[in-house]
Amino acid sequence: SICTFDGARFRVGPASAGANPGPACYRRGGPLTVTDCNVMLGKIDPALFPQVFGPSGNLPLDGEVVRAKFVDLAAKVAEDSGRVRTPPQIAEGFLRVAVENMANAIKHISVERGYDVTEYTLCCFGGAGGQHACLVADALGMTRVFIHPLAGVLSAYGMGLADVRAMRQKAVESQLSTASLEAVRPVFAELASLARAEVEAQGISADRIQIKRTLHLKYDGTDTTLEIPLVPLLDLQSSTEPMDRGPHTVNDGTVAAIVADFERRYRVQYGFLMPGKPMVIEAAAVEAIGAAATVEETAPSFAAREGALAPFKSGSVYMAGAWHAAPVFTRERLRPGDTIAGPAVIAEKNATTVIEPGWEAQVTARDHLTLERVVAIERMHAIGTTADPVLLEVFNNLFMAIAEQMGVTLANTAYSVNIKERLDFSCALFDAQGHLIANAPHMPVHLGSMGESVKTIIDRRAATMQAGDVFVLNAPYNGGTHLPDVTVIAPVFLDEFTLPVKRSRGDANVPGPVPHREPLSSLIPDPSPVGRREARDSPSPIGRN
Repeated sequence: SICTFDGARFRVGPASAGANPGPACYRRGGPLTVTDCNVMLGKIDPALFPQVFGPSGNLPLDGEVVRAKFVDLAAKVAEDSGRVRTPPQIAEGFLRVAVENMANAIKHISVERGYDVTEYTLCCFGGAGGQHACLVADALGMTRVFIHPLAGVLSAYGMGLADVRAMRQKAVESQLSTASLEAVRPVFAELASLARAEVEAQGISADRIQIKRTLHLKYDGTDTTLEIPLVPLLDLQSSTEPMDRGPHTVNDGTVAAIVADFERRYRVQYGFLMPGKPMVIEAAAVEAIGAAATVEETAPSFAAREGALAPFKSGSVYMAGAWHAAPVFTRERLRPGDTIAGPAVIAEKNATTVIEPGWEAQVTARDHLTLERVVAIERMHAIGTTADPVLLEVFNNLFMAIAEQMGVTLANTAYSVNIKERLDFSCALFDAQGHLIANAPHMPVHLGSMGESVKTIIDRRAATMQAGDVFVLNAPYNGGTHLPDVTVIAPVFLDEFTLPVKRSRGDANVPGPVPHREPLSSLIPDPSPVGRREARDSPSPIGRN
């Protein structure tokens, strides 16, 4: 990813230098990239890279041109922003932005699927993955990283071991019942025959093919489906298809088991259920899986090492704003049970692993590398009030990521098709004065008046507002738009200071006599029919966590 300074902020990507011309250190006239940042910081040692660069492909990485470019960039940053930074500080600033970008991408896909990443181990792959693994884990609140011995070529390794697969799918559109399951059995048989034939055509023998059957289920009246694996389906032992009792087995194919499985998955992803609502089989899908050659990972045998573990060389690495003495170890010298405390670097033929301060690496019996945070990370530090080009971009990305995650959660937990599938809502963060900080790329029509709603809450409720309060408002005269646009506002507190206000506005996620439109007369609250849309002229607290 290319690193640029636009006069105010440090930006990383989305443009890439690719392999040609590649990073500046490749000796092909390329721009500064994240790779060059790691060269500048000492995390990549040109002497340990193969000499395949330059016009004739026989030179090492060019550390000198990297340093020269960062010196020039430091001068530009000082001239444009008035902040004097050293070349290593510039490189570390770009690296911090890159790490936050990677962490935000992981957050996005994890929140979308209902996972809390802090409960998991970060699996690292790619030649450069280990260079950033500890920093990305810290940004995500994760404390453990797993690195396979072939992490640098894991994609190629995976392709070599990958199963041959073929998928077929057919629409069903019938309500879930014992009869509909009986009717879908021949559909599965037809799809399985087609998928199996495709896999066999690629040289996989019939005895190595397994069949995975899946129902695409949804609540009636919605468009969001979940895939429910079925093994077996209605006693398929009597069919000519082999029983698949492998790792995909989740239920016995009865209606009760399917419903229970669907509800469990639905609650994990969306946070609620619709009891009593019929379920619909939207489609039946089959996947034929031709087992490829497998490799049993066993504990490797190693030649005896002479003496205790010793570094290959001494290095100096810039981390956390300072230069640190960091020993450099070669991967082939490591043995099971070895422990390396950060800061340190582990170099190997197809990857580099950087162990940050506070982290520790250990080699397992199978030659895997696990990194663990052994010193608690310090989160709070004063950052001052002067605009900082690095922190501007870091916090811009962080705040936008928060707003985007709010949107994912809102869509996941919404009952309304208008919210869940049309995405007719907006999410944003505001400061304690009601000024917009960041918004996600949702429906833009809501954003213009959002701040007025926040200011109304601040003006009328600031004296009694507490952590955990949630307010609802839809009055057009107080920042609302039309009445179905309901605004939910939640203040955030930390150490008695009010932090940015989280706010979302959505259209027609609550019931009313007419979807999307209400006459102006509805501004007068009608106390008689409970559930009638009303103008909430006085912002109403709807909950306190």
